[in-house]
Amino acid sequence: MNRWLVRGFILVSASGLLPAMSMAQDGNVDQAREALARQEGDEDATRQLEEVFQAAEKNYSLQKKGTHSLNYSFDYSYTGDQRLDLAITNGSVRNLDVVPSATHNFTNAFSYDYGLLDNLTIGTRIPLVVKYDTEDELSVYDFGDISFTGRWQPFAYVPGKVSTTFFGTLTSKTGVSPYEIDIKEQLSTGSGYYSIGGGLSMSKVLDPVVVFGSVSATYNIEEDGLEQVRGARLLTKVEPGFGLSGSAGFAYSLSYDISLSVSAQLSYSDETVLTFRNGDQAVAQDQMTGFLSMSLGTRVSDTTIVNTSLGIGLTEDAPDFSLGVSLPINFSGLKE
Repeated sequence: MNRWLVRGFILVSASGLLPAMSMAQDGNVDQAREALARQEGDEDATRQLEEVFQAAEKNYSLQKKGTHSLNYSFDYSYTGDQRLDLAITNGSVRNLDVVPSATHNFTNAFSYDYGLLDNLTIGTRIPLVVKYDTEDELSVYDFGDISFTGRWQPFAYVPGKVSTTFFGTLTSKTGVSPYEIDIKEQLSTGSGYYSIGGGLSMSKVLDPVVVFGSVSATYNIEEDGLEQVRGARLLTKVEPGFGLSGSAGFAYSLSYDISLSVSAQLSYSDETVLTFRNGDQAVAQDQMTGFLSMSLGTRVSDTTIVNTSLGIGLTEDAPDFSLGVSLPINFSGLKE
């Protein structure tokens, strides 16, 4: 795929730097840097936030049996931070440098859904990622992690009652892995391992308001057989921790053509353990990420609604802010 096509599309992506001070032990600045076990390209918290937001954005409604839908979205997110480089020898700080950094994340995503049954929908999501690090002047243009999703509603919708949907997700490692690159010269676009997740979402219509909530859990599969150089050591295995996510919010219909939704998402990522060939281990501490999202839906035709969104990070590990647009793509072959 040509680079100019990839450059034109955008999706939210974010990851935060982890504290390195407690991990620098032997006076080597490079080893202090490599102790930042989750590199800037990692996708743990971001993917959980995306899954929660996507579930809310669909209002937990499923495709009718035999019908298709294709949606396109692009987003931009910005993460500003400061990198702390230090070396500690015999309890004394020998080198200290605070370096500002900024990461710009652009990704485009195509999402396809198909109704196997009236209450069972399967789908896939294909992201194309563009990243740029202003401090190191690094960039990457590539696919992200492709995911496959199933959604099931055990009970038919009854007006005035709570609607319940169960969902499951399998996320591949098709993106550029943060554990298979030169971390000083390259950026990643994926998590570097497979993930399996599932959860429950609920919504209720209180005309003209829809309230919704969602909870999910993710199991990340360890990745072995790696050969990544980090400082003076060789990384051979990564054991990513589990993840938990939750969201709650409401959507309000201002008119037939305009609707507004507000939601808050919270996700937790357990610690990640990195194992090196010489037997050493480095531990990336767990993360708590909070995000506030506001979306405006505008009807531009009888069959098309364009959603524009603004997100604001609530915790240190979340992106500072994000902007996004999503809309359906209508092809004659996909019409009901």
